[in-house]
Amino acid sequence: MSWFKKRIYPEYWQAYEAHFKQATNNHINSVRFVVFDTETTGLDIKEDRILSIGNVAILNNSIHVIDQLECYLKQDLFKAETVKIHGLLKEGSLKKISEEEAIILFLAHIKDAVLVAHHAAFDVAIINKALRRLGLPKLKNKVLDTGVLFQKTKLDTSKMHFSLDSLSERFNIPQHDRHTASGDAYITALLFLKIIPILKQSNKNLDLKDLLRSNQRIGLL
Repeated sequence: MSWFKKRIYPEYWQAYEAHFKQATNNHINSVRFVVFDTETTGLDIKEDRILSIGNVAILNNSIHVIDQLECYLKQDLFKAETVKIHGLLKEGSLKKISEEEAIILFLAHIKDAVLVAHHAAFDVAIINKALRRLGLPKLKNKVLDTGVLFQKTKLDTSKMHFSLDSLSERFNIPQHDRHTASGDAYITALLFLKIIPILKQSNKNLDLKDLLRSNQRIGLL
């Protein structure tokens, strides 16, 4: 068996994994949610790259602005045609870090939080692709999609997919800093906090398991 060697991952991944050894509390008010968004060079998970990551935490039904992360990545892949969407130039004045440095910061911030995103499957997949480039496993966190959570409210059964713009308008959420990772994360956090009370109206004992329960596959692609 000399050919078999257990893979040793870097310390930052081991520190991230260690958070999942503790028991999970399913009471919504006790769960730390981290709402996140990524701005990318495009929608091709295999070829496109992350330009920026924005995180903000929610605990006990409140957004904790102090518990947040914002980082910009060096653009090894540059697509000029997408600048009009996200506004991020290849150089510019923003401090940019490597993909590995961004992943280290991201993992250190999220820990074992329940991740929340709008159209979460893409954001999780693009992070997982970055992890794969670093020789690391996929994210271990539970994931919620605000689009799917809105479907659970049954306020609108006319379609299956709802854009962040349409739901923001529906719930009168100002779209400040739209199409920036931090701005979209904050808008999504407000949306999440609008949806939860509606779900509680039909289930006073609503907990994390109820939020996670879905026939759809969300997140860990």
